[in-house]
Amino acid sequence: MGKGESEVGGEDQPLGTPALGPIGVGTWSWGNRLLWNYHPERDDPLLLDTFQACIRAGLTFFDTADSYGTGKLQGRSEILLGQGLSHLQPAQRQQVTVATKLAPYPWRLGRHGFCKAAAASRQRLGRPIDLVQLHWSTARYAPWQEKPLLQGLMDQVQRGGATAVGLSNVGPQRLRHTVAWMASSGVPLRSVQVQFSLLSQQPRQPAGVLEVCRELGVTVIAYSPLALGLLTGRYTANHCPSGFRGLLFGRLLPHLEPLLALMGEMAADHGSTPAGVAVNWCRAHGTIPIPGLRHPRHVKVVEQALGWILSTDERRALDQASRELAMLMPQNPFQSS
Repeated sequence: MGKGESEVGGEDQPLGTPALGPIGVGTWSWGNRLLWNYHPERDDPLLLDTFQACIRAGLTFFDTADSYGTGKLQGRSEILLGQGLSHLQPAQRQQVTVATKLAPYPWRLGRHGFCKAAAASRQRLGRPIDLVQLHWSTARYAPWQEKPLLQGLMDQVQRGGATAVGLSNVGPQRLRHTVAWMASSGVPLRSVQVQFSLLSQQPRQPAGVLEVCRELGVTVIAYSPLALGLLTGRYTANHCPSGFRGLLFGRLLPHLEPLLALMGEMAADHGSTPAGVAVNWCRAHGTIPIPGLRHPRHVKVVEQALGWILSTDERRALDQASRELAMLMPQNPFQSS
């Protein structure tokens, strides 16, 4: 099959910038009880097995955050990644890229507001941070805070505590301003992480984040590429997960049947799954998807998806089939314009 639109995040990166690879691994669910029903005794051994399976599959880009983990378990995702990294051989550890996001909580003030948080993340991970990201924009509640906090992240790079700086949940207007300001300050912006899937396509609207990033040479990382599992093909309106996800799935799945049927046909053509199609649709739009993986069998699905990419015709067919569904998923309330 021919390739669709060009990919980003390949091997030809400037010296000193972290390699992200074509597909990464999201770890939001590693410690999250609210949406993912996490229990340490039951899940930790399985998650560490999942980490090892990722390494064997060549999935070496992991994304986490210091806020991942519900309540008292905050930071649990970073702890589990640190445990997984500690069991690798030195040569294997060097091949792994870890991105983490620091939350701009109201008490993290000014240029030094992230100093303790970044140090705590490094301690949990057991290593410097490859890509340190502002977890969300403060534009909606404290716009004056954003520049000092970003300056603090740039300080982390200049002091050797991180390799590069990224943003998350920012829109095209704020992105343009921030890229120009950071470039003049000596630390260029490496990446932008946004919610992006067949059911959440705001970033690819005209003059949206994808277009601006292509223009400015910034990598786009796509989180929730499987729309919390809606695009895996595993669920039906009569078979939903429990909890908050189940309520959302019950409301949305009846609208997805034609799209999921098309994804199933494409998956069969490629010897893949609907999840593989959803991930590769994100790749075909020039992003690095980071599907959440919680089980070694999930790793096999993503590993197989590395072996092919949608043709231009297939990507266009999915674009058309998802047109009326493109904003179906709830959006992050901290997403800026």
